[in-house]
Amino acid sequence: MELRTLGSSGLRVSRVGLGTMTWGRDTDEHEAADQLKTYLDRGGNFLDTAAVYGDGDSERVIGGFLGTLVNRDDLIIATKAGISFSTGERKVNNSRSSLLSELDKSLNRLGVSSVDLWQIHTWDQNIPLEETLSAIDIAVNSGRARYVGVSNFSGWQLARAATLQNPLFGKPAIISIQSEYSLLNREIEAEVMPAATELGIGVLAWSPLGRGVLTGKYRNGKPSDSRAASPHFSGFVAPYLNERSSRIVDAVCVAADGLGYSPIEVAASWVRDAIGISSAIVGARTAAQLRGVLTVEEISLPQEVRVALDEVSAIAN
Repeated sequence: MELRTLGSSGLRVSRVGLGTMTWGRDTDEHEAADQLKTYLDRGGNFLDTAAVYGDGDSERVIGGFLGTLVNRDDLIIATKAGISFSTGERKVNNSRSSLLSELDKSLNRLGVSSVDLWQIHTWDQNIPLEETLSAIDIAVNSGRARYVGVSNFSGWQLARAATLQNPLFGKPAIISIQSEYSLLNREIEAEVMPAATELGIGVLAWSPLGRGVLTGKYRNGKPSDSRAASPHFSGFVAPYLNERSSRIVDAVCVAADGLGYSPIEVAASWVRDAIGISSAIVGARTAAQLRGVLTVEEISLPQEVRVALDEVSAIAN
């Protein structure tokens, strides 16, 4: 699998990353192990998780594989901090104390002394950015994180954070931003991607398959075993079950039929090869599903197909 440099750093990640949001909850340890072996066999190295995934279960599952299923040095491990559901409701806390506490808990669950990429999971309007960034300084200077990034920041938020973390000031640089990006959601093209390009920051695309909708599985309803039918993911998928999304999904399926590819390959390839994307992070419930996604490494879209998909998925001004 092709490796790409993440931003202006020396960190090289697979251009298709493996997301683990469902590990330990919808995906048990046996299935997760099959997924990881499948991914490694295809030459992948980039594993993305977060403290909030499965309330830490995703990290615990990964930790159980290190040293047994895979050598620690063969993986680029990325995790995030700042979001929790400890009270049953989504809570954001980017205070220095909370972030560093979450990082220590992540390291303990993973069974490692450091992570390769530590990310601030989202913006916190209640905590001064300078305090949040001070946690980044401590994490890197203490050796608990090798590189740092942010996630789900707007363009101006990314620019502000990257400016304050300028290496010229002796600060650990922000090397990446993780944002949602797919044919169904191209909002980051307006501000985030131009800011990232100007600042030399790599973009990690989450949900490149439009929260699963671009697979085409919802064209005739909601399969009983799909995310849209599950109690904790139905609200996540619902925003893309609309008329605009249906038109885009139809276009993807037409392109797939014409090229002899699957809708998954078309949608994932479109994101993976977009200008500025360092890695497209894909997730799957089973190893069989993951194998279907990873075949994207074998194909690339003709330029005329890419242009057609650009046009049908363009955001109206």
